[in-house]
This record gives sequence, C-alpha cells and structure tokens, in this order.
Amino acid sequence: MSTITQLSQLDLNGRYSYADYLDWRLTETVELIKGKISLMSPAPSLDHQRTSTRLTGILYAYFKKMPCQLFAAPFDVRLYDCRKSAVANQDIYTVVQPDLCVICDADKLDPRGCLGAPDWIIEILSKGNSKKEMQTKYQLYRESGVKEYWIVYPFEQAVHQFVLDENQDQYRLLNMFSGEDIASPYLFPDCAIDLQEVFSE
Repeated sequence: MSTITQLSQLDLNGRYSYADYLDWRLTETVELIKGKISLMSPAPSLDHQRTSTRLTGILYAYFKKMPCQLFAAPFDVRLYDCRKSAVANQDIYTVVQPDLCVICDADKLDPRGCLGAPDWIIEILSKGNSKKEMQTKYQLYRESGVKEYWIVYPFEQAVHQFVLDENQDQYRLLNMFSGEDIASPYLFPDCAIDLQEVFSE
C-alpha cells in the first residue's frame, strides 16, 4: 500500500482506524471521530493561543510536582468506550488532540500519546469549531469516561465546567465561570486559576 501524503488519497466518507492513521504522512492536522476523518481548524487565533499559553503556564506550575501530567496539543489521545476493555490499534476509531489534558494514570501513556481517557480535558474554542467541541467531543468525552471537561470561550471570556456523573453516565454542568472569577477544577480543588490573568489582553 502506498504512503498516504495527501487528503485526496483518502475517502472522506470512509471509516478508518488508528492503525490506518499511523500510516498517514499528511501535512494537514486531522482527528478521527468514530472512524471518520475530521479536519482540524486552520491555525488558531491569537486569542486562542494566548489563552492556551496562559493556561499551560498556570497548570504546569501546579502539576510539576504532582504525579498527574499535563499535555498540550498536538498530542494524540486514543479514545474508546469506557465500558469496553482496551483494544488493539485496528479497533480504535477515535483519535483526538485536545488543547490541554491532564493524565494521572501513567499506564495510559506510551510513546504515541495517551490510550484511554484523560482525567481532565480543556478545549479552547475558536470561532470555526464550536459545534464540534460542544456536541461531538462532548459525547465522545462522556462515552470514554473523561471525568472533567472544560470548554473555554476566549471571545466571551467564559468557562463552562462539566463533571462526569458516573452513576448516570452523563455530564453535569457544575459551574459557568466568567472572566473575573477564580476557577478551580473539581478534581483538583486547590488549583486556583485567575481568569482575569488568562483572558487579559
């Protein structure tokens, strides 16, 4: 089989596995969502990158002496339904690159990234990707067992904090933080994030 170097060589309506994904040498950044190719947005906006950089700095300082580890995109996270056992590459159909994620179980980490659900995922919205982040990834992260999911809105200077209710197998909206708030993750309540610092121009 010839090496895939261009999207035109792929069937955008086809279904692909992580084993396929490993063989691609594309210049574009793509994700796999339940086997379907999902094109990532063009280069993020200044507001997106500023927000990401500031969150990364704050969280790096918090986690650097803890067993949990922080990772920033590009970083492959392979997801599968948490009600199933770990599966082989050819049986994994979802590979995403969250803006930021925190992983506390070192056994989920390997040279290719993360296999299984991170404990905490942060997605920073750009104007072109809000539907995907709010609908598709919301469901993916719930199904795969991501315990805490933040959606960050740089333009509105707001954060929506979702926490997984494992008994109900649903996310509940725990907080809606504004740009003047001190936000703390449910999983790490002593981590204080000054959103004025995060969103300041």
